[in-house]
Amino acid sequence: MASPGDLVEIHFGKIIYEGILLEAPEDEKGIILLKLGTGYNIGFNKKDILEIKVLKKASLKIEKLEIKKSSEKPKIAMIITGGTIASKYDSRTGGVHPLTNPEELFKFYPEIFEIANVSKVEVPFMKASEDMDYKDWQKIAKVAEKNLNDQNIKGIIITHGTDTLHYTSAALNFFLGKVNKPIVLTYSQRSVDRASSDANLNLKCAALMAISDAAEVMLVGHATENDNFCYAMPGTKVRKMHSSRRDAFKVVNAKSFAKIYSAPLGVPPNTESGGNRIEILRDYNRRNNKKVKLDLKFEEKVALVKFYPGQSPDILNYYLKNKYKGIIIEATGLGHVATGESKNSWIKKLKEIINKGIVVCAASQTIYGRLNPLVYSTGRELIKTGVIYLEDMLSETALVKLGWVLGHKEWNVKEKMLENISDELNDRLEK
Repeated sequence: MASPGDLVEIHFGKIIYEGILLEAPEDEKGIILLKLGTGYNIGFNKKDILEIKVLKKASLKIEKLEIKKSSEKPKIAMIITGGTIASKYDSRTGGVHPLTNPEELFKFYPEIFEIANVSKVEVPFMKASEDMDYKDWQKIAKVAEKNLNDQNIKGIIITHGTDTLHYTSAALNFFLGKVNKPIVLTYSQRSVDRASSDANLNLKCAALMAISDAAEVMLVGHATENDNFCYAMPGTKVRKMHSSRRDAFKVVNAKSFAKIYSAPLGVPPNTESGGNRIEILRDYNRRNNKKVKLDLKFEEKVALVKFYPGQSPDILNYYLKNKYKGIIIEATGLGHVATGESKNSWIKKLKEIINKGIVVCAASQTIYGRLNPLVYSTGRELIKTGVIYLEDMLSETALVKLGWVLGHKEWNVKEKMLENISDELNDRLEK
C-alpha cells in the first residue's frame, strides 16, 4: 500500500504519472497529490485512478553523519537561524520544514569541510525571517560577538532566510561596529535537498570568505542564475531584488567586495585555475586582533512608510497616536511627497509630528540613486519642515539605523543619521 513519501506511478489507463506521493489535506480526502520530477505538484480524483504502483518506499532511517576534521584547516563557527537554507522537503506535505538538527545541513553539503572545520555550531533560534524582529537581530549579534572574540575561530557563517536578510545584515553592521574577522551571511532560495538548490555554492563561497582577510559583515550568494560564482556584498548596501531567482540579492549604489569561485566536483580545491579563489573588487577592512564590543541599543518604535499618489497625510496620525519615535518615508524621485494646495499636502502634518518629537527621515523608493531636495521647490518645502534627507541610503538600512540611533538618547539624531558609520552612505555612486 502506498504511503506519503513513496515514489509511485499513478495509472490512468495508458497515461502514467510518476512522482512522490504527498499527504492530502484533511478537507480533500478524495484527492491524491503527487509531486512530479519537475518539482510541481499535481492533484487527481481517487475515483479516476486505475492503479497506484509503489516504485520505492520512503526511507525512515536517519543516517548519522561522520565528519572528518583536519587540524590543518582553519576553524569557523556557524550560526543557524532558520529559513529555506535550514529546511528540507517534506514528502508528506510537499512543502518544506525546518531541519531537526544542524548535522542534516552538513549531510547534504559536506563539501564545506573541504574548506574549513566547522568547529562551532550555534542555533539561537529557528525562524522564518519574516517572523524576526530587532530582538532576534540582537540574539544573533550576541552569539556573533562571542565568536568574533574567540581567537580560535577564523570566521563566522550565518545561515538565514532570504526575505529579511538585508535587514539583519544592516543591523549586525551597527550592533557590532568594526569587526575583527569575516561575518558572512548566506542563504538559499531552494531547500538543501533539492537538486536545483543554490545552497551548495552559497555555503562553499561563504566558507571561503569566512577564512579570508575581509573583516566585514557581508552577504554571500549567487551572482547569476548559474552555479558559476558568488558575490561578497556589503551588508548595508544590499537588497533582495527578486522573489525566487538564485541571484536574488544585488548591491545598490556600491560595489561588491569580491567574486568567489568554488571548485566544482572532481577539481582539486586549491588549484589556480578552476579551483577555489577570490577575486577582489574593492577595498575592505582587514582582519585584526581588536576586541569587538556590542552596542545593542535599539528603539523599536520606528516605521517605514511608502508614499503613493493621493495618499492622505492622515496616515501619520497613527504613528503620532501610538507614540512612535521615528519614521522613514520612502519618497518619490529625488525625495518628494505631496506638497501642493490639495487636501493631501503633507507639509502641515509633517511640521506637526516633527514639532511633537517624531524624527522623520526620507529615503528614495527608486532604490538606485541619491536624494536631492534642492532641485525642485517640492523638496525645498519639505526640507524646511525638518525632514532629514538620507542621500543614497537604502530604506531598509535607514529603518534599522534610525532604530539604533534613537536607542542612544544622548546622540544628535540628524548628525548620526548622516554620519557614514558602516558604509551605508556612498559619496560616489556606482553604476
